[in-house]
Amino acid sequence: MIPLVKVAMPPRNVLMPALEDILYSGMIAEGEAVYRFEAAFGNHFGLKNVLALSSGTAALHAALKLSGVGPDAEVISTPMTAEPTNTSPLYLGAKVVWADVDPASGNLDPQSVRDCITPRTKAIICVHYAGYPARLAELRAVADEYGIALIEDCAHALGSTYDGNTIGNVGDFAIFSFQAIKHMTTVDGGVLAIKDEKHMTAAKKFRWFGMLKGVPRTEVDIDSVGYKYNMNNVSATIGLTQLDYVDRVIERHIENGRYYDNELISAPGVDFAVCDAHGQSSYWLYTLLTDSSADLEKALVGAGISASKLHRPNNLHSIFKSSHVALPGLAQFYSRLLHIPCGWWVDDAVREQIVSIIKKG
Repeated sequence: MIPLVKVAMPPRNVLMPALEDILYSGMIAEGEAVYRFEAAFGNHFGLKNVLALSSGTAALHAALKLSGVGPDAEVISTPMTAEPTNTSPLYLGAKVVWADVDPASGNLDPQSVRDCITPRTKAIICVHYAGYPARLAELRAVADEYGIALIEDCAHALGSTYDGNTIGNVGDFAIFSFQAIKHMTTVDGGVLAIKDEKHMTAAKKFRWFGMLKGVPRTEVDIDSVGYKYNMNNVSATIGLTQLDYVDRVIERHIENGRYYDNELISAPGVDFAVCDAHGQSSYWLYTLLTDSSADLEKALVGAGISASKLHRPNNLHSIFKSSHVALPGLAQFYSRLLHIPCGWWVDDAVREQIVSIIKKG
């Protein structure tokens, strides 16, 4: 079976010696390897004020806290995402308010976001679904007009660009995930990129029990709640090694995505997701839209090719029952959605086979 997602690791002969060195160094907790990874990741992807954390979810929790989200606050978000995007505001006692999505992309509809804003709104979570950049300029304008934070959830979108810049440079905060099946993994881990440096001290405290690393425990004073959200040196060592290979992984995702775009543009009854005209997707998942998605999924799986919708719209979970609202754009998008393999493991022969099956209808 050709998988829909797959773990990408550096060559064994490169990664294992680096891991052995750090594992037997006596310094496996957060330390210099983490700080080198933060600097290297920021330089590689053009991001400032980068902090490494234990997961992308931890990074989002931190971003929400730094945005002023707390009890009784409202956070506008998309239901078309992995569940941690929307369970994170609940950690802080906030309510998730659903904005609708653009049925052509699965990303937030800026007008729907505007319609959701109330005096209690503290943040907008903008997911770049499947790697396709959202309509960032419009969302930034809405956030600025109302003085609320814009958080970019870039968990799917490492290597995507917007206006020629790497994704994550428009929001007040941007989070990235290094969970197992993303473009790049550290086994687990994440990054928080912060636009305004003034938040850095609070963010560092948030990821380590409310304390700053390096300050003796006998001298520290905890003045705010923090968590054990730090990345360790072992994960950071994997990340540092991955940075030598991640561009090749992303490039192959993009090559395959563009191949599908070109080959399927005239396929009858099939559309493909589009992103903002200013954006370039890194195609973590290739997103087909067709009224016969169930039949096409059956045909692909029957040929040994994984295909699925992958995610369940988060508004369907009972934990969000108080946020129920009609979302016609989401209903249209999800009914037509089908993801097909697009990653670094998809060779030319496989992608040609996939296109052939799709064109047969």
